[in-house]
Amino acid sequence: MNGPRRVHDMGGLDADTVDRGEHKHEPWEKRVDAIRMLCAKHDLLRTDEMRRNIEDLGPGVYDKMSYYERWCAAITNVLLQKNVITVDELGRKMAEVERRWAEARK
Repeated sequence: MNGPRRVHDMGGLDADTVDRGEHKHEPWEKRVDAIRMLCAKHDLLRTDEMRRNIEDLGPGVYDKMSYYERWCAAITNVLLQKNVITVDELGRKMAEVERRWAEARK
């Protein structure tokens, strides 16, 4: 192996067994997968780009995120890198969603 082990490289480490059974996906997880598929269909996202962006998440971030949270971060980063969206657009949309959530909780 060249260089230090990265956070996603779990090969050879002790770990719990992997549950290979199906589980119910949350609606937001299904949306992330749908966005990934649409981006791929329109040649905005490739598997290697997803993987690289997931692997580039820092150890603190990677370990705290769920599987689909990592996907969401990777998709977002690829779209930012390719100038499909801007940081400003992303920030405005996130603020809009936060306002809607706050209103829904009242």
